[in-house]
Amino acid sequence: MEKSSGAAAGGSAPPSPFHMEDFQLEGKKPVKNPFVPIGALVTAGVLTAGLISFRYGNSQLGQKLMRARVVAQGATVALMIGSAYYYGDQIKLFKKGSSP
Repeated sequence: MEKSSGAAAGGSAPPSPFHMEDFQLEGKKPVKNPFVPIGALVTAGVLTAGLISFRYGNSQLGQKLMRARVVAQGATVALMIGSAYYYGDQIKLFKKGSSP
């Protein structure tokens, strides 16, 4: 009995890997808000510091840091929503044919 490969058994070749060129948006420039990655890094840093303080038994500081993490995370989400709303309006203007 012969062993068959997975591609031959199914009768088709495996799908090709995806490349970023396949997902290019035509005519759209990627919009970036520098405050969103900064907010994400601040959130991750405060979370890490809070977890370390819990690990060393300083629960009061850990609670304060976890509250600060919630504030930083909320601010980051608000920035994401605000920038999506702001840049979404600009993209709509482009589609109508007027300049930004």
